[in-house]
Amino acid sequence: MPAINYVFAREILDSRGNPTLEVEIKTASGACGRAMVPSGASTGKHEAIELRDGDHRRYLGKGVLKAVSNINHKLGPVLAGVDVTSQAEIDDMLIKLDGTENKSCMGANAILGISLAAAYAGAAYTNQPLYTYLGNNHRPMLPVPMFNILNGGKHATGSTDFQEFMVMPSGANSFSHALRMGTEIYHHLKEILASRSLSTSVGDEGGFAPSLPSNTAAIDIIIAAIERAGYKAGKDCFLALDVAGSELYSNGSYVLEREGKNLTSAQMVDYYVNLTNDYPVISIEDGLAEDDWQGWQLLNSKIGGYIQLVGDDLYVTSIKRLENGIKARASNSILVKLNQIGTLSETIAALNMARKAGFSAVISHRSGETEDTTIADLAVAMGTGQIKAGAPCRSERTAKYNRLLKIESELGSKAIYSGADVFSNLRGKENETTTRPPTGF
Repeated sequence: MPAINYVFAREILDSRGNPTLEVEIKTASGACGRAMVPSGASTGKHEAIELRDGDHRRYLGKGVLKAVSNINHKLGPVLAGVDVTSQAEIDDMLIKLDGTENKSCMGANAILGISLAAAYAGAAYTNQPLYTYLGNNHRPMLPVPMFNILNGGKHATGSTDFQEFMVMPSGANSFSHALRMGTEIYHHLKEILASRSLSTSVGDEGGFAPSLPSNTAAIDIIIAAIERAGYKAGKDCFLALDVAGSELYSNGSYVLEREGKNLTSAQMVDYYVNLTNDYPVISIEDGLAEDDWQGWQLLNSKIGGYIQLVGDDLYVTSIKRLENGIKARASNSILVKLNQIGTLSETIAALNMARKAGFSAVISHRSGETEDTTIADLAVAMGTGQIKAGAPCRSERTAKYNRLLKIESELGSKAIYSGADVFSNLRGKENETTTRPPTGF
């Protein structure tokens, strides 16, 4: 029987050396599932609440024993006997047991750990890989990776204003080819930085963290690495940015300290217009602050036809906030993080809403990661066509890429790489009246 027989949680460490939790679920049939929960550094204020102990005698107050206890003594026992393949029922029970809108009672980390472990146990019971189990008849698609090869902002103090500078090898002919391209560019970037006596230490997500005078200086040096690797920026490989606009927003303006600029919302929009005119940037995440709705609308009206505008803090994987963004035409894409909302079912519901609205979607890791590879399977299962998992460096990041390599191998001739089609919901500068439907996702 697929009935849940045992739920157990333990405190473990994430990639930053901070506590997080791991959950195991066993069923009466013997099928088991195990999942680890990530943690973010640059978090939106509308995210579900990650429960921490606040006891500064342990792990500087960042322990998660309260969340672990909630699983072992409150949530787990209630799930005993529930069909582990009934994902929606399990997630609904967890939400109701918590009883708060932001999951602050039991903790979004506790709830997500159970939700994901249940999915793994369900996949094991049905003898399917997770990407097939979650697929629900979606066409499996290997995603274009967004390699965060240069870190700034909260991920690397003393580097750039923008938080992430990424390369997207959409011109590759397969995922394994894309991974090779990104890795080669990453290593060439390291060589260029070293030759210029710039730091090659890495930030939280594996990207290099040199001290640079401007954000465009970071873009210039990445383009140099792309070219040195033998690829063409704007053809083989595009650039993507995660600005983390909420982190730059202060007292009604956007502060770019490295560039000595203090910009209004409209001026920040013009900054992006010029940037995308000058450089092969195809995607901008969180270009503006999480509650600057008017700024987002202006940005989308100006460049949303040909640039992917990704809402992260803006939406926090919330159906309610995404619905507002769709109605307001605030962006054309959503970043999806499981721990922002707290259950697998709610995450999939947000993805389905985005798909219906013609939005693209990017499945994403967090800066505090683990060896868990759920996001790799989820990206393939839902056919989103894009994934953020960090630089091709550090095992908590490469675990996701290696999992995608395994999936690609398992799918064999059925393996489809999203490639350039991932941007098919963008009209392009030269033909802004013609819209093609998104491919795959």
